[in-house]
Amino acid sequence: MKKILGISAFYHDSAAALSVGGKIVAAAQEERFTRKKHTAEFPVQAIIFCLKEGGMELDDLDAIVFYEKPLLKFERLLETYYATAPGGLISFLKAIPAWLNEKLFFRKIIFDKLKEVGTYDKKKVKLLFSEHHLSHAASAFYTSPFEKAALLTIDGVGEWCTASLGMGDGKHITFFKELTFPHSVGLLYSAFTYYLGFKVNAGEYKLMGLAPYGNADSPQATRFVETIRTQLVDIKEDGSVWLNPAFFSYATGLRMVPDAKWEQLFGLRKRKADEPILQSHCDLAWAIQHVTEDIVVKMAIEVRKISSSENLCLAGGVALNCVANARLQKEGLFKNIYIQPSAGDAGGAVGAALAASHLYFNEQRIVEKDRDAMSGTYLGPSYSDQDIERMCVDNHATYQKIDATAKLSHHVASLIAAGNTVGWFQGKMEFGPRALGNRSILADARNPDMQRILNLKIKYREGFRPFAPAVLKEDARDYFDLDTESPYMLLVAPVREGRRKLLPDGFADFDVAAKLACARSDIQAVTHIDYSSRIQTVDRETNPVFWELLHAFKEQTGQGILVNTSFNIRGEPIVCTPFDAYRCFMSTELDFLVINKYVFTKTEQPGRNDQESWRRKIPVTID
Repeated sequence: MKKILGISAFYHDSAAALSVGGKIVAAAQEERFTRKKHTAEFPVQAIIFCLKEGGMELDDLDAIVFYEKPLLKFERLLETYYATAPGGLISFLKAIPAWLNEKLFFRKIIFDKLKEVGTYDKKKVKLLFSEHHLSHAASAFYTSPFEKAALLTIDGVGEWCTASLGMGDGKHITFFKELTFPHSVGLLYSAFTYYLGFKVNAGEYKLMGLAPYGNADSPQATRFVETIRTQLVDIKEDGSVWLNPAFFSYATGLRMVPDAKWEQLFGLRKRKADEPILQSHCDLAWAIQHVTEDIVVKMAIEVRKISSSENLCLAGGVALNCVANARLQKEGLFKNIYIQPSAGDAGGAVGAALAASHLYFNEQRIVEKDRDAMSGTYLGPSYSDQDIERMCVDNHATYQKIDATAKLSHHVASLIAAGNTVGWFQGKMEFGPRALGNRSILADARNPDMQRILNLKIKYREGFRPFAPAVLKEDARDYFDLDTESPYMLLVAPVREGRRKLLPDGFADFDVAAKLACARSDIQAVTHIDYSSRIQTVDRETNPVFWELLHAFKEQTGQGILVNTSFNIRGEPIVCTPFDAYRCFMSTELDFLVINKYVFTKTEQPGRNDQESWRRKIPVTID
């Protein structure tokens, strides 16, 4: 059984993952430990955790695998600058010295950084490099419940590749086609993320959440779609794209797009991050979301045709676009679709480790046909009673301990049913961008004011942002038109007709605030303005503690559904430790905090009226 450490780093969302015998036993993002959101730093703390979880040291590893090939990326930079010279000179002068002084010596950098993890014998360390899109494909296929599957990876860019179509069979992976830089679906979407005032590589999900506010039937939205298709991107029948270089500057510039050209093209000035969101912004968001979905579907049709497989595995940052995923599901191209829950660069650490296991070391792949191999994403650190009580002593925190799981579930369910918000911290931390019931903020989905309360008083984020439901797997179809499981919040589905409320006349012409104020369903807090929800179905076997809470809530209210949002505030990573959770609890208007069996009541805590002091202790990065 080979022990392999996968690493992703130096771009964004650094992470580490440990594979033992082809099974991922631990994985974590570095941001959760350093508290720097989307950090690109070498994942020292994440590696330390993975090794500790596996009960080993660096010298015990059979290989360390980096998730991409830096020299190929450097080749792409040089060729791009050469092809566009003398354009991009300023960018060239900024980028190349960093490569010449540091990044070309990746092996040395990695070996030096490993010294921060612990002592090791350099002669014993086998350092390997996977290709970026192989890491993505491996992260999805090798953790999927399929012996054979079509593979589709789509992101911004790896070395040269920006999307790949392939096939997985047993432990083998074959690629048929790939799209190469500078033509990229991910970078196209990120260009609009930038232009609409959100941060690239962090705010794409905001763009996705804004899109439903667009008026799809308006002349403006139609014009935006036509402009994108005729001026910005040429979409081929196989889903490949050609981006018009006259309207993009990410290849050699310091910005994603030339602002003046886009302003002239769309008749819309670039939005600044702090400016109000207008209907024109919503329509533009809808337009690029619509175009992106069309591209993804075309790619899926092509890989289905080439592979003849009824199974599909998805990875790469674009695979986190749950609206596009739902569109794929609705198209019915594949019988089964599996999406890697950490589909972005963090998941590359998982893929790199598994690719080395099966392709380099030739380890046997064992497939569980009824479930994936991501352990519900619960692959991060957990904390003992002693850890929690030590945190309480250090912060003079008061608590009630409820040992029996059933009694705890009943108590917390009653708090939520009474209208309270609860920070819910249980067991192992999730790996990936979603909180799935172990590092979550929970509330009553029936409360019509809850979306506003959570955004304004707890998350401190934009009011248009929707919230996701966690629902008992067995009850999901009572609420949503969903014909499959969605354990990782990677699919949206419509709220069932019988639960919807009729929207007022002229709703499409309302502004964002007015649309938000309209009643939409009897689970208002998790119903987006287009009647959709991004769903987590909760399985009793995968997460029994969270299932018990939902079940207790159903027993008390008749509804097996809750609001589930990540346990953090805007600009902060999801909480990792008991202290992170307590600090976030004290810096917001959360009513209760539950850490394993320990229940904290806000009104009983010392310093409860000094939120600002607690907030200053949180290193926030604006996203």
